[in-house]
Amino acid sequence: MAEITVRGMPSDLARRYQSGGADAYGQPPERALSDGDGIPCRHCLRPVAAGQGYLILAYRPFAALQPYAETGPIFLCADPCDPWLGTGLPPAQRLSPDYLLKAYDARERIIYGTGRTVPQAEVLGYAATLLDRPEVRFVDLRSARNNCWQARITRG
Repeated sequence: MAEITVRGMPSDLARRYQSGGADAYGQPPERALSDGDGIPCRHCLRPVAAGQGYLILAYRPFAALQPYAETGPIFLCADPCDPWLGTGLPPAQRLSPDYLLKAYDARERIIYGTGRTVPQAEVLGYAATLLDRPEVRFVDLRSARNNCWQARITRG
């Protein structure tokens, strides 16, 4: 079974948004204060603590526009945060009982038949199984309820 890494959005992109840069729709991120309930930052992959500022923005975790390049809303700490570099399932991805996983190829196209909602405890195992397939380049972890992008899972 493949060894895997779970990572959030690239730090340079997070810093751009945290500095007011336009999101995937060309809009400035919206600002809000966390109530401490269910606000997962997509960079540090930790829940945004109650009273802390966060951003709401449109994010497209793909290099180019193409039919499978899904764009959707995400949350991000308003202030610079450190990227998640830990192992296992990050803290923010322990907030839901289940998640949607989809595998993509080198062209960033969904590999049909790989999309599945799995219980939280099975996320890493299913991702590793998908990454054992040679045509799979990465697996995206998404909300099973709202389809929001959570993190990217790769080999290594």
